[in-house]
Amino acid sequence: MKRLADLILAINAVIVFFIPICVVTILVRLTSKGGALYWSDRVGINNDVFKMPKFRSMKVDTPAVATHLLKDPKSLLTPIGDFLRKSSLDELPQLWCILKGDMSFVGPRPALFNQGDLIALRTKNGVHEMLPGLTGWAQVNGRDELPISKKVELDVEYMHRRSFFFDIYVLWLTFLKVLKSDGVSH
Repeated sequence: MKRLADLILAINAVIVFFIPICVVTILVRLTSKGGALYWSDRVGINNDVFKMPKFRSMKVDTPAVATHLLKDPKSLLTPIGDFLRKSSLDELPQLWCILKGDMSFVGPRPALFNQGDLIALRTKNGVHEMLPGLTGWAQVNGRDELPISKKVELDVEYMHRRSFFFDIYVLWLTFLKVLKSDGVSH
């Protein structure tokens, strides 16, 4: 049931956001060197690694680490990178991962391949058995500002509470957070 809902919602989102996706693609290409998309290795269900696209908001030579680990992340942003991150438009290409089945709309955010501490804690708590999400319970409860242990605690809470209506609630809270650019620290 969740997979069917993901497919229907993703197809509709692609239709609705088709023009914004095209505009952002052009703007990224015009304002910085490199491709419009950045493909990162992410950890999905059962700790399988998959390629996840985002609109490129950082310069081409930026190290592949979590943004909070960079010395001066603001200096590595492209001219429109800050706007893309605050508006969450950089996340739109992940609709591809939902269509493909690597992600869901709601679930734990997929970890970077090199976030060993997050991956280990999620595995210990069974969170790795869930499909990662475009948004999640941890996202709407702190996003970039949460320590890893709190993220996993919220992922576990989602694992126990997940249902169609809880997912709708998380999507609604995500919509409100995106409107306010709430919880984006870089």
